[in-house]
Amino acid sequence: MIRSGKPLALAALMLALASISIAVKADAKESTVAATGSVEALFTPWDDAEGAIIRALAEAQQSIHVQAYLLTSRSISQALIAAKARGVTVAILADREMVENGKNSQVPTLAAADIPIRLETRYAIAHNKIILIDASTPHGILITGSYNFTWSAQARNAENLLILRDNPALLQRYLNNWQRHHAEAQPFEKETKENKEAHHGH
Repeated sequence: MIRSGKPLALAALMLALASISIAVKADAKESTVAATGSVEALFTPWDDAEGAIIRALAEAQQSIHVQAYLLTSRSISQALIAAKARGVTVAILADREMVENGKNSQVPTLAAADIPIRLETRYAIAHNKIILIDASTPHGILITGSYNFTWSAQARNAENLLILRDNPALLQRYLNNWQRHHAEAQPFEKETKENKEAHHGH
């Protein structure tokens, strides 16, 4: 009885391992996207990464989705506000701690321009630096890399930036991830005279 149970247990273990292997392979296949379109690579402080971002934002016709750890660049902020003013849907995810405790965040300025912003609170650091432009279209643009959206990233730091165009499958994966983070994030409360006074106990 004991001996006859061992082959069954071994078979069950082998079946379980095979299932895990199939699942891992499926996940790997799902995360693999064929290379297509064009890739622009920039390196600061030598290349004008901020200028490239602003030019790409000016191309937006339908939507801009941002994931930012730091967003202190006034030039990028103004480009986002200008995009909204011309009818582009703009939405931003930002790291809550950097908004609340960092210096010179442009998030309040963007919120004052009626751009919807949500703050990521689930993670130790929401460290993504991503901009998706017209992500649901065949000719969308993905901007990513180590580059924070700051003056220092352009002028003082050694950073890299990739601008990828015309890869709808890749854009869709990034958009799906953005939406997953958006669902978990908390709304940013725009500062008004009333809640400012409440915050200061008046």
